[in-house]
Amino acid sequence: MVAKLKDVADLAGVSVTTVSRVINNYGSLSKKTIAKVHAAMRELNYQPNALARAMQGKPSKFIGLIFPNTTNPFFAELINDLEHRLFSIGYKTIIASSAENEQIEHDYLGMLMANQVDGIISSSHNLGIREYQQITSTVVSFDRYLAGNIPIVECDSYHGGQLSAKYVVDHGAKRIAVMIDEDTSVSPTLNRIQGTVDYLTEHHVNYTPLDAKRVNFTETFPGKYDAVIANNDVQALEIRNVAKRAGKKINEDFVVTGYDGSKIIRTIEPDLPTVVQPIDQIADELIKTLMAKIKNPQAVIEPEQLPVSFHYPE
Repeated sequence: MVAKLKDVADLAGVSVTTVSRVINNYGSLSKKTIAKVHAAMRELNYQPNALARAMQGKPSKFIGLIFPNTTNPFFAELINDLEHRLFSIGYKTIIASSAENEQIEHDYLGMLMANQVDGIISSSHNLGIREYQQITSTVVSFDRYLAGNIPIVECDSYHGGQLSAKYVVDHGAKRIAVMIDEDTSVSPTLNRIQGTVDYLTEHHVNYTPLDAKRVNFTETFPGKYDAVIANNDVQALEIRNVAKRAGKKINEDFVVTGYDGSKIIRTIEPDLPTVVQPIDQIADELIKTLMAKIKNPQAVIEPEQLPVSFHYPE
């Protein structure tokens, strides 16, 4: 039998109004009273009805998180950080992995809207989804252009691309593969490619752009290349392993740089040179921007561009 508000009140020994005030974080209540209500809710497995609250004009206290996947260590750590930080300010999260599939993301957006989430943080890779042009919920994007009215939290990708290029050039690389994707949007991620290309061109170093989705790593690397600038750390490690099996000495006669620099990658693969995106600062800026837009949906917000750094092999 599903527990009701009155069941929680009876078990906690308080009024229904008090339970409601605890749930909505409204008014001044003692820590003891709040603890009793939360204990009763846990014992009865009581879940406040977010949709009913939204229909009464109250915040649902849910935030949707849409990311391409949860297997990439960078996204996994960012999602985890966002979830904990949002929980600390009274929000619960609904996490959706779009699997880089437009239909899946379409369905998830519909589900989030049906549940009346207060806001959405998206790092969609399914660019051009028309819902983002029409969506009424508050949305903040990480590193992707979704629609003209959606603020973007981004890192200094151009500088990140330059840092990768500088590393391979400083190590004497002459035949460099630059991994790209098919993103033809105006998303900030393209800036890292531009930063790489500009640096290599300025230093008169040959490079070859390779589409990561079309290249067979085993057949391509090491091949004629002595360095690869990868899109992310997972890709970099995959290419590096191919080169190792071919007898190359990594970071000596074959250099591979990654991108993202998640804590777990820097811990288990400390010898991978990679651009580090500051996950803590990204999570802070995403939440700060989202809360500001929830408070004032008409506000024009330009989030601060966040710095990147470079992790050198240990």
